[in-house]
Amino acid sequence: LEDFLCLWVPDAWITEKIYRLFVIFKKIMVNDQDNKEPMRQQEPADSSAENTDLARCAQERQDYLTGWQRAKADFINYKNDEGRRLEDTARFMTRSLVMDILPVLDSFELACRQMEGKQGSEQEVQGILLIRSQLLDVLKKRGVEVIPLHAGDQFNPELHEALGVVESDVPEGAVAEEFQKGYTLQGKVIRPARV
Repeated sequence: LEDFLCLWVPDAWITEKIYRLFVIFKKIMVNDQDNKEPMRQQEPADSSAENTDLARCAQERQDYLTGWQRAKADFINYKNDEGRRLEDTARFMTRSLVMDILPVLDSFELACRQMEGKQGSEQEVQGILLIRSQLLDVLKKRGVEVIPLHAGDQFNPELHEALGVVESDVPEGAVAEEFQKGYTLQGKVIRPARV
């Protein structure tokens, strides 16, 4: 019985208490079979001690259970917090990488504009356009989108950064020209369009 209890209940103190209860129960059963009268006379004295031990064991069991439940809840909260922290770190790393790549994309945009006016090899133009297209596709997979903008669109301070005001044929408060493209990452502006 002791070996079974040691395997079943790892705490030695609890094992001892349970073992005592089994010994008391065994004595009760033996005495009950041998002589029922003397056992009934002893019952009130032993019964209160047994009830006290049982109540103490039940209270300790409840305390252990409550502690275990708290520890489990703390661990679940810790896992959730760590998951959020890792997501924030990944988001920050993605944003940092995208911010480093945007100047390269701007250089491709500038090269495309420069090639439009010049006569050059068609293969060179197609090569630059292909690389720019591949770079945009990679950024799109990471959640980067170009802020759409055309001349005449209404100026939006959340999406646009004004470099100056010029007279033009577009209505007042509208964008006359885009100098640098703006981008969003997962729906949040990481660089406003410079107009």
